[in-house]
Amino acid sequence: MHRAAGWVLRGVRNPPKTRSRSGTARSPPRGLVYGQHGEPSAVVQLKDLEEAKLGGSDVHVKMLAAPINPADINVIQGTWRTRGVFPEEMLLKVPRDIPVLCAATLSVNPCTAFRMLSDFESLAPGDSIIQNAANSGVGQAVIQIAKASGIKTINVVRDRPDLPKLVETLMALGADHVITEEMLRKPEMKDLFKSIPKPRLALNCVGGKSTTEMLRHLQPKGTMVTYGGMAKQPVMVPVSAFIFRDVRLRGFWMTQWRKDHAQDPAALTSMMDSLCQLIRRGQLTAPACTEVPLQDYQAALEAAMKPFISSKQILLL
Repeated sequence: MHRAAGWVLRGVRNPPKTRSRSGTARSPPRGLVYGQHGEPSAVVQLKDLEEAKLGGSDVHVKMLAAPINPADINVIQGTWRTRGVFPEEMLLKVPRDIPVLCAATLSVNPCTAFRMLSDFESLAPGDSIIQNAANSGVGQAVIQIAKASGIKTINVVRDRPDLPKLVETLMALGADHVITEEMLRKPEMKDLFKSIPKPRLALNCVGGKSTTEMLRHLQPKGTMVTYGGMAKQPVMVPVSAFIFRDVRLRGFWMTQWRKDHAQDPAALTSMMDSLCQLIRRGQLTAPACTEVPLQDYQAALEAAMKPFISSKQILLL
């Protein structure tokens, strides 16, 4: 499978020349490919690829950078490559004034954050949301997009040795409150809600106890959206949450949203335009990134799988 969702693309309409302007032969495109499922660092290999021939409406695209997202690690659902040819209708232009790292990380995490903040509850300035895995790429985008809309965020993270530094980082992005999973269970949460309304929306990327405790603080008739399961534990919901507070449980997957809106390109274009405007205004930045040369992909794959890593691995293609 090709993996286009997280790439920064620069396209040309004319067929590429086989030689550079200096007359030297151009090296073939390279890509990270796998022939069987397994641990990414063991099954993924960097290989030369055949350069596809251009059809009448095809575009030859050079890749500049690509993020390693959790979904890639979980299922190895695509390959990273330096160049490729795609039908023109599959592509969306990236404005030239968008920084490369922002563009590379634009189409997965910020889009997921944008859709979850827009599609499940009608949030207004002054409302609040609560999310776990707040230091993830999606979590950082949620903080910034919510801040730009005047929405308060309660951000839950796992306790860790560098917790003060992480809290400082998320607060600098615009977080209103940063708390640990353990704090969710403490009576002090009542004090927090003296200065901020209880959330109408909860965003869950963890599962297990973190989700159950986060759900306890949701407003009656509020919505919890699950988009990941990092703890690899089920979502446990007390019956009382349904009977007495009528909470709603939903799910979200950006890939499915794209499929559902395949015949509505204006929806994708509108979302991308909104996100690019936030980037231009300095209200949305790329998540913390570690830039890794393509040939060092094994180190990047291993780093992407480590716990307590807030930096997204970016392959420079």
